[in-house]
Amino acid sequence: MKDEGRDCVVPITRLNHAVLYVRNLERTLSFWCGLLDFVVVHEIPEQAAFLRAPLSQNDHDLAFFALGDTLGGDTAGRSTVGLYHLAFEVDTLSELQRLARIMSKDGSLVGASDHATTKSLYISDPDGIEIELCWIVPADLLDAETLSKQATTTRLDLEMELARYGPETLGGIGISLPR
Repeated sequence: MKDEGRDCVVPITRLNHAVLYVRNLERTLSFWCGLLDFVVVHEIPEQAAFLRAPLSQNDHDLAFFALGDTLGGDTAGRSTVGLYHLAFEVDTLSELQRLARIMSKDGSLVGASDHATTKSLYISDPDGIEIELCWIVPADLLDAETLSKQATTTRLDLEMELARYGPETLGGIGISLPR
């Protein structure tokens, strides 16, 4: 939308980091570092921590501020407005499959969806914050049938997608669009 006499185009290129409030910092770090291999780049014990994803080039991707165990859980989308989820991309379907096993064993896996151009797992952190882990179909592998289903969500059949695209095919970046 353009305002009269004003160019409203903002040259944002990507999300640099997210800041989240959590109850217990130790429990949060155990989840993000222990299960998802994030690295702590700075920590204020029991108060805050700044984490970087394993392959990230950002100073940090996530910051967590601990508010205490007595607070209620995340109610966004159920009884309040707020963030629905964060989405992180993985490079290959074999990595998505590995994460599905880890998160299932941990009890954190809460869903798996096929959005046609994106293959996604949904996990829940210790505070109930939902995270999407996704692999994006590369633009050169998109066909008319896949693009026609882009606005749909079905159950993810990871084995079928592994057979279709291959376990080590590198995913697209962002949302793959054919050129």
